[in-house]
Amino acid sequence: MSPIAAALRDATARLDKVSDTPRLDAELLLADACGITRNRLLLDPPKDVPREFEELVRRREAGEPVAYILGRRDFWTIELEVGPGVLIPRPDSEALVEGALDHFETSPPRRILDLGTGPGSLLLAALDQWPEATGLGVDASEVALDYARRNATRLGMADRAAFRLGDWGEDIDERFDLVLCNPPYVAANSPDLGTGVAEYEPHEALFAGEDGLEEYRDLAPQLARLVRPEGLVALEIGHDQAETVLAIMRKAGLSSMLRRDLAGRPRALLLVPEA
Repeated sequence: MSPIAAALRDATARLDKVSDTPRLDAELLLADACGITRNRLLLDPPKDVPREFEELVRRREAGEPVAYILGRRDFWTIELEVGPGVLIPRPDSEALVEGALDHFETSPPRRILDLGTGPGSLLLAALDQWPEATGLGVDASEVALDYARRNATRLGMADRAAFRLGDWGEDIDERFDLVLCNPPYVAANSPDLGTGVAEYEPHEALFAGEDGLEEYRDLAPQLARLVRPEGLVALEIGHDQAETVLAIMRKAGLSSMLRRDLAGRPRALLLVPEA
């Protein structure tokens, strides 16, 4: 067995207790230590294992997310810089972009709003999809906004994406074609979070009171006034929150269709103003 193959085998075994994807984690960390892509690692592996690999495995073994260790995360069609202080984008959130694509199949959105933008995940993914659109990302964290601005610049979208500090949609008097939002929706003391999530990722981007619904109650009236009559709100939800959040949104004058994630779980409400 080659040194690379042995290193991957041993790292996978060590990470099995902290990760649902230990082999993938090991490959990503080793590729980073080698300064090459994962594809290059698998197709044309180097002969020797860099000394830095052991430290990366130790950090992951302690629960630190791979995205923080690498400093980046793929989302939709873009790669984002991420790190401590920002929520790591998940593939589940791509259901919001997919739903928006279906809604705007024949007439692309021109103005896009991303509430709770974090590192710019949803806004920049949408702007990459619709190159004629412009958008605004809002977040309550200056740390997150710094990441978002850097990501917009690196992706060549700084002239189309503006970012501001704010409390959801307060003080915004514009209406948008598309409003994207992935709010905190985890109930306090929830046992369902994976290893390292609560320990490393920002609590203000995860938790929303005792029932996980606090932010939806605050958001509902704001969403209704921020979206244009023919527009769409794509709102992420917890897998068991669909009926409850739908009821909250209906009271604010929004009707919806449910969108599921790749695992088939309820993940997004696609909301439109009621006629």
